[in-house]
Amino acid sequence: MRTILTFLLVLAASMSSVAAQGKVFLSTKEALALAFPGCEIERVKYVLDAAKKKRATELAGHKPRRSMVYAYEARKAGKLVGTAYFDRHRVRSKQELVMVVVGPDSSVRRLEVLAFEEPVDYLPRGSFYAQLIGRALDEKLSTKRDIVGVSGATLTVNATVQAVRRVLAAHMVLHPAQRPRPSEPPVGERRTVRAAQR
Repeated sequence: MRTILTFLLVLAASMSSVAAQGKVFLSTKEALALAFPGCEIERVKYVLDAAKKKRATELAGHKPRRSMVYAYEARKAGKLVGTAYFDRHRVRSKQELVMVVVGPDSSVRRLEVLAFEEPVDYLPRGSFYAQLIGRALDEKLSTKRDIVGVSGATLTVNATVQAVRRVLAAHMVLHPAQRPRPSEPPVGERRTVRAAQR
């Protein structure tokens, strides 16, 4: 009887542990389809040389994670409607993968959390991610300025804001002709995000 009870307790603890772990929400293909319905999408490889890396560092406030940048450029009827970037980064001890869609005006058009390897309790509510939509890269894009953090998910918030700044900086360096507009989120507009609702 004691053996059975011990087994059940271990099983329950294991199941609880698995449930608390992170998960995959979307594949890259699914995320692109959500972001760009009816569009032709081209995967383009860019290389940040020393000068571009330096400029991207100045803009983002920290160094790019790598020299190679893969951009997914979406066009409808030949017109560029947006560019998606995938950024994988560490939150606490494990990884998160996000997709940031940048519009032709160099502002964030959409944000999706594709995978989150940390326990999902560390994912902020959707209202946090909504703050990032419509933002351009400037000093306001910071938890010390306009972006309100989330208690209990500070590391995720910081990692996400850094990822968005990193993506916007790379985009601006690669596409200097696409001038960013002032960083003001669209009034009343809310984009779909993948986040745990606690």
